[in-house]
Amino acid sequence: MAASILIVDDDPVQRRLLEAAVTKFGHTAIVADGGEAGLDVVDGPNARDVSVVILDLMMPGLDGIGVLKAMRERGIHIPVIVQTAQGGIETVVSAMRHGAFDFVVKPASPDRLQASIGNALKVEALEGEVKRSSRQRGGHLTFKDMITHSPAMDRVIRLGRKAAASNIPILIEGESGVGKELVARAIQGSGDRRSKPFVTVNCGAIPDNLVESILFGHEKGSFTGATEKHTGKFVEAHSGTLFLDEIGDLPLDVQVKLLRAVQDGEVDPVGGRSTVRVDIRLISATHRNLLQQVKDGKFREDLFYRLNVYPIFVPPLRDRRDDIPHLVEHFMEKMAPADPRHRLRGISAAALAMLQAYDWPGNIRQLENAVFRASVLAEGDMLTEEEFPQIRAQVEGTVNLDADIASPASGGPASGWPASGLASGSLPRDNVPAAVGAAAAEPDAPARPRFGTLRALDDRGNVRALADVELEMIKLAIDHYNGQMSEVARRLGIGRSTLYRKLKEYGIDPETGRFERLAS
Repeated sequence: MAASILIVDDDPVQRRLLEAAVTKFGHTAIVADGGEAGLDVVDGPNARDVSVVILDLMMPGLDGIGVLKAMRERGIHIPVIVQTAQGGIETVVSAMRHGAFDFVVKPASPDRLQASIGNALKVEALEGEVKRSSRQRGGHLTFKDMITHSPAMDRVIRLGRKAAASNIPILIEGESGVGKELVARAIQGSGDRRSKPFVTVNCGAIPDNLVESILFGHEKGSFTGATEKHTGKFVEAHSGTLFLDEIGDLPLDVQVKLLRAVQDGEVDPVGGRSTVRVDIRLISATHRNLLQQVKDGKFREDLFYRLNVYPIFVPPLRDRRDDIPHLVEHFMEKMAPADPRHRLRGISAAALAMLQAYDWPGNIRQLENAVFRASVLAEGDMLTEEEFPQIRAQVEGTVNLDADIASPASGGPASGWPASGLASGSLPRDNVPAAVGAAAAEPDAPARPRFGTLRALDDRGNVRALADVELEMIKLAIDHYNGQMSEVARRLGIGRSTLYRKLKEYGIDPETGRFERLAS
């Protein structure tokens, strides 16, 4: 599969070597001599031509981590293979945490580099197939189609069903990736406009100088480049539903015209001589605090109160972890038709516990991407924690992946949950502390060598004394770093003399790290 590979490296020799290797693999190489230049390519007009990025981490100016952060902030989802000759595992973990697809160590062998590129291209190809099959299925979405078993979503569904029976403006609030558009589609699919158009507009993705034209339309010749008449999204959504995503990103001058459209049901096309009447159901969404934007003068107060007639808040995924097993099952089933030759049986209990322990800052969208890529690249027929390196890198130290996790249902499989049976045999959140807290179940129990966590509350639900937590942290660090006191002190952020003083206070032998409180 030939593709265009972007090589971002400040070293001209390394660029030439990578360019030669990529060309030998049958791909087209695009080179950039630094982070800024590489970011310009993936964020420019020719970004669609780039299938994979090979990114050096150590560069002057904008380094590799900076490029990864910028790509994530701008919603650029091209897979990135990072390469580094400096730094240890912490550097690689940091890159994976910021969204890197894979990493190679300089000088990377041709076989390793080719395999990494091949995996990235395989994921991208199947992502396109999944999107096409999803479009073909189509159909109206209702609240019965929403994948949730969490009490935190009960209020969302209850409010959404009430909203579907009316025609008032709705404002859906929540973090990016929580499923605000899904809620909007369910509202439309449950109301009397279900057979009418559903038009979406991402207000944050439109250049400021084109927002008015895209929303309200324009006449031919009304401005430079207006070679044809354009009706605009409001007119496209006539008799149906208009979903304005990221409404908080609208420029102030456009907010004035939007207010009139909401109030009077009329829009003024750019360059037009008369207004156009529209009949729409308006649903807006934002991840921003609009009330704070009103106070800051970035959002019109009158428009805010027009849009905020019926607010619905969608909680983040970290507040509804019970949904994770069911969402994992759904996403695995969703991708199965795209690659019928590679059908997975399910996901291991340890991997599922790890996914439930993670906070998912990108919410459901991030979970879907993680499950999809893990499913594509899995070598066996069961997803394990090894298929989620980015998540594992961030959960390590919080969840004990080596702990045995009991099956939640009698007679259920101890090794994992089948992809077709997660709905009836999922891992309850109540069982997760068995894995998460195993390293700290008893104050004097030895800490796990690789994974560990600290309990904030005692058995009665009260906050533990600071001294107890400090003692447990010191013991965990001694065990984790095999008694290397210099490293223990450095990691704890204290001097060696302070560490030895605390060891003496707590009765820990500095030579063995054993807890031997002295008799009084």
